[in-house]
Amino acid sequence: MDVSIRCHNRVLLLLAVLGGLAAWLPFVSYAPNRLVSGESRALWQLFSALWLLAPCFLLAMSFIPGRGVQVATLLLTEVLFCLLIWSAGRAATDLAQVGSPLARTSPGSGLWLWLALTLLACSDAIRRVVSNPVWRWLLHAQVWCFPLFLLLSGKLDNLSLLREYTNRQDVFNDALAQHLTLLFGTLLPALVFGFAIGLWCYRHPSRQGPVFAVLNVIQTIPSVALFGLLIAPLAGLVRQFPELNHLGIAGTGMTPALIALILYALLPLVRGVVAGLNQVSQEVLESAEAMGMSARQRFWQVRLPLALPLLLRSLRVVAVQTVGMAVIAALIGAGGFGALVFQGLLSSALDLVLLGVIPVIVMAVVVDALFGLGIALLKVKHHD
Repeated sequence: MDVSIRCHNRVLLLLAVLGGLAAWLPFVSYAPNRLVSGESRALWQLFSALWLLAPCFLLAMSFIPGRGVQVATLLLTEVLFCLLIWSAGRAATDLAQVGSPLARTSPGSGLWLWLALTLLACSDAIRRVVSNPVWRWLLHAQVWCFPLFLLLSGKLDNLSLLREYTNRQDVFNDALAQHLTLLFGTLLPALVFGFAIGLWCYRHPSRQGPVFAVLNVIQTIPSVALFGLLIAPLAGLVRQFPELNHLGIAGTGMTPALIALILYALLPLVRGVVAGLNQVSQEVLESAEAMGMSARQRFWQVRLPLALPLLLRSLRVVAVQTVGMAVIAALIGAGGFGALVFQGLLSSALDLVLLGVIPVIVMAVVVDALFGLGIALLKVKHHD
């Protein structure tokens, strides 16, 4: 009798194979100080070779069909993700007891790869188990509860990244405040200008071509070049009108950074406004008109609510884009986490670079998740 073996989850199969390879990469790196290369330690060298069974379990589960297996995959990968973070903190604590106070235990390439693979496996399992977008969002969010508990309880304090944070807490807090200022200082004006321009283009379709041509040109200018182009005219403006300097306007710093980030945000927002308003079907508008609604009521009570999901998607793209591009703004003195990144690069201090990079990634993920929750709630509301 022929027995055929078929893979029911190719994504999990690939992730399990990569996880097996990651087990042989450095899990942590132990160095006498933060400026020199460390000694690599694999996960199975620090704890137990039983860790090597985890990819084998995931590999076997990729060949088993059924919803129950998907639920088990989600639980296994989530537990594995939490154990990896706990193991990194435990390894750093154990190594700190035998080394000098200046010694650093840094996450290795194997740990980063394992964490990425387990998160991808969790996300794939959630997608297969749950179809409701709100429940998907909640399941993604609860994955981070235990890692957040480990962070707040001090179990990870001996990792080099947390020690770098302790040494530079005031600088980190200032960078966080500056980055949030860049984010909200970009989103609020960009939303106002983008909505106004988009509405104007929607009402006058013949003007969409020239407007989008200008916005496309702005979008193609490299960010560093646009930041630099704004320095000279702003500096000249301040020299001509010195009172502007008292308002915080200068050739470098926040002013050119905010102007450039707002200009970059206009194209996705204007395009989202136009596309969102155009997607509303004529039948719905005719039904609203037959109910006695005025043109203003049809716009605010029918057309705009139906266009809101697409508008939120555009704003979501702009928000994540702004979080990332604000890092480059540090080159012209705008501060933010980019200042930590470039300072770490100049001093060849990887921990300092990560102290600037990881919060940017976390901020982008949180912003994207919040917009994702809003869009999911709108979908559920429209379906109801």
